[in-house]
Amino acid sequence: MLRYAVSRLVSLCLSLIVASIAIFAVIEVIPGDPASFMLGMNASPETVAALRDQLGLNGGVAERYLAWAGGMLRGDFGMSYTYRVPVADLVAARMQVSLPLTIYALVLSTLIAIPVGLWAAARRGRATDVAVMGVTQLGIAVPNFWFAMLLVAVFAIALRWFPSGGFPGWDQGLWPNLRALTLPAVALALPQASILARVMRSAVIETLGQDYIRSARAKGLSPAQAVLRHALRNALIPVLTILGLQFSFLLAGAIIIENVFYLPGLGRLIFQGITQRDLIVVESVVMLLVFAVIVVNFAVDLAYAIVDPRLRRRG
Repeated sequence: MLRYAVSRLVSLCLSLIVASIAIFAVIEVIPGDPASFMLGMNASPETVAALRDQLGLNGGVAERYLAWAGGMLRGDFGMSYTYRVPVADLVAARMQVSLPLTIYALVLSTLIAIPVGLWAAARRGRATDVAVMGVTQLGIAVPNFWFAMLLVAVFAIALRWFPSGGFPGWDQGLWPNLRALTLPAVALALPQASILARVMRSAVIETLGQDYIRSARAKGLSPAQAVLRHALRNALIPVLTILGLQFSFLLAGAIIIENVFYLPGLGRLIFQGITQRDLIVVESVVMLLVFAVIVVNFAVDLAYAIVDPRLRRRG
């Protein structure tokens, strides 16, 4: 197990190095000068040059990359060109919205998908299984931003159960913030729950065809006992893969939902950084999201080893 964990950790570090180089290179080739954008078209060349020097844009590419990467290792993400505050402060403020929203949506999708997938697998080929698969296909096909607007129209405008947008802040208490995050979390959870339910059903059906399940049934276990005691654990490996991908997607890909509900999260921060040519914000936030994706994948790999002893022996 230790050798397996160390090998995955080395792969994580190499992935982070390659990702940081790729992100910095992509940002560098974007046309336009942040200093000229900030000062406007009528700024004098001397003023633009002074601002470029102040922002640290006059150094060489390698020098600026090493300064940026070294700062991130120390927890210093640099200074925002637009807001003139440390990027770390911006990220910390936006993470108070994006991270709870991601966890909320992931918990909702998991609580819905796993029981639904098990139920559909236990009734494979019946009318209920066909109905569940049809509903999940619809959940995958419906755009989450359209579903979000539908939720706002029904539950915020018509019924007035939840707010239509905005985030009050955690200093206002837990319940107002949970109400503000409920509709966005449901909108994000719908397609993820549909995907996860279909994967869960397929994995359980494949596991139920194995010899050890038939042996368990021959020893007197009921179908439900055979599924819960034996099939479920072996069916979790593809489910863990999807869960890891979903967490990464929800954390990094909620920009549309955050704009629909006017949530000050990481997605809106990236969008604002791109429109305002605040390259240091875009670089740092994207690198942070890549780090989160790689760390989640590392955690999923460790979960594989816990679920499947063969990986520990192979490691």
